[in-house]
Amino acid sequence: MLSRRLGRWLRARRSSIAPRKSRKTAFLRAPLCPAGHLPRKGPQGGRSAVATAITKLAPAVLSLAMLLTAWELYARFGDIAPTILPAPSRVLAQAWESRAALAENTLPTISATLAGFACSLLAAFVLSALVDFLPRLRRALFPILIASQTLPLVAIAPLVVLWFGFGLLPKILLIALVTFFPMMVALVEGYAATEKEISQMLAAMGAGRWRIFWLARLPSALPYFFAGLRISITYAVVGAIFAEYAGAAKGLGIYMLSAKNNFRPDLVLAAVAVSSALTLALFGLAVLVQRLAMPWENAKSERAGRDDKAEPSGEGRP
Repeated sequence: MLSRRLGRWLRARRSSIAPRKSRKTAFLRAPLCPAGHLPRKGPQGGRSAVATAITKLAPAVLSLAMLLTAWELYARFGDIAPTILPAPSRVLAQAWESRAALAENTLPTISATLAGFACSLLAAFVLSALVDFLPRLRRALFPILIASQTLPLVAIAPLVVLWFGFGLLPKILLIALVTFFPMMVALVEGYAATEKEISQMLAAMGAGRWRIFWLARLPSALPYFFAGLRISITYAVVGAIFAEYAGAAKGLGIYMLSAKNNFRPDLVLAAVAVSSALTLALFGLAVLVQRLAMPWENAKSERAGRDDKAEPSGEGRP
């Protein structure tokens, strides 16, 4: 009931503001084009989503191709031994030959990363909610949490393995330690950014603290949360590999350590490429979840892009 009334209030507020703004600025946003040559709307008149994606990815793909080409030429014609700097073609060939071993060691890393990040996500949400409901708890917890982020992972990982064994638990703890803090800080800042008018209106309707948190403060924190999520997800695979370095039976960390001890930099770089691909896949998944969870943000960015394209440059005005 409260959510429906809140929705009606927000729609009424937007409708009372948007028409006046649109009437005053419509002539400024209108494109200056001759009569009879108005731009067509729809997929025929603009670029498709595929073309837009290709345009956005082209610089990154081009720079990566140039880097790999320079690396290949230097490794082949620079009189460098393959045991010191293997060429990308050699790394790719050895990765294909060792694909079974790479796949066997990648699966434990993926499972540890997902389990650890799920625990990190849960811990970030619970702690941020407690801090939001109990402001004094923030002053008590934040110094300890900040101090936990100053611990060097290389030093703490062997101790965690020593305390909790060589199973999955130490990997989960290390991944959660590395990744939960950015999400928690982002959520706390997002709660604080909630508009006071919405909270006051819900309180006037009789909503309690939990109801206000669920209907107003949590939705307001979503943009902040996903920003922290994208930061944290990039550290998850690195945390899992560090935990496997400290002690594990299988995983990409153990595979890299074994290849390094056997003087096989090509296999080390192959495992590094796999871990980078996992990180990029998790980052892309986080972006996709954000687009599905916040469709209004996508519509807002698309409207802003259309307005920027339609805004005249002023050169054709008298």
